[in-house]
Amino acid sequence: MLSAFVPSAVTASTPSLLIPAVPDLVWGSLAFILVLVFVIWKFLPRMNAMLDARSDAIEGGLKRAEEAQAGAQQALENYNSQLAEARAEAARIREEAREDAKKIRAELVEQATADAARIVANAQMQIEAERTSALISLRSEVGTLALDLASGVIGEAFDDDKRASAYVDRFLADMEMVQSAEAKAKANR
Repeated sequence: MLSAFVPSAVTASTPSLLIPAVPDLVWGSLAFILVLVFVIWKFLPRMNAMLDARSDAIEGGLKRAEEAQAGAQQALENYNSQLAEARAEAARIREEAREDAKKIRAELVEQATADAARIVANAQMQIEAERTSALISLRSEVGTLALDLASGVIGEAFDDDKRASAYVDRFLADMEMVQSAEAKAKANR
């Protein structure tokens, strides 16, 4: 190794370190070719198989990832469609509830109106019955008072019921005519 540093004029007979001798070149080349053939024959197929396995694993992983992503996308679409269906169902139920509420409200209003009309009709019938009863009672009392008054004025007693009844009816008819004439006079003013 030290001879490499010695000037070339001094070592002219010694072989060069950069250019090997022919037998070394042949044996070195032969050894290199044998090692190269051995590496190509034994290690290269194993290395190719290992690289193929690794690329298959990577491709499989990518494929599984794509399948998982497609599955997740499908699950998301299913979720969104179910959510949309649920919202539509909820809207339909709300609309049905509104319609039912409207129907119930209409039925209650109709029932209340019918009840009010029935109560008013009953009240009118009761008022009419009480009015009729009051008129009958009043006629009988007015008739009795008129007979007593007439018998006091005339000085004669009305013992005949038919005759007394005719006087009372005529008296009440005269009173009704007077009242209707007064009402017409007030209306004309």
